[in-house]
Amino acid sequence: MWVAFAACALCVVFAAVLALGQAVAARHRAGGAADLAALAAADRALWGEAEACAAAARVAGAQGAELVGCVVRGELAEVTARVARGPYRPEVRSRAGPPGPLGGSP
Repeated sequence: MWVAFAACALCVVFAAVLALGQAVAARHRAGGAADLAALAAADRALWGEAEACAAAARVAGAQGAELVGCVVRGELAEVTARVARGPYRPEVRSRAGPPGPLGGSP
């Protein structure tokens, strides 16, 4: 009887670890897709918001993600990407643009 109880407990723990792993993998995939989409949008920012967001959507789609939001202000692009993996649908926001002024440089 103790063996059956221990086996059931191990199965529950194993299922929880697998679910957590799937959630973390989905979050990382969404983060990578959002970062790449933001870089693509920032690269095309000077061509207009429509072209920049279209490039971001293409890049996010190539990464297996969906572009949820895209805003371009000047040379700064901010995008939100979502990945659907099983019951998990994490959304990640990322921003890209030219570097700001470096503090303390002459």
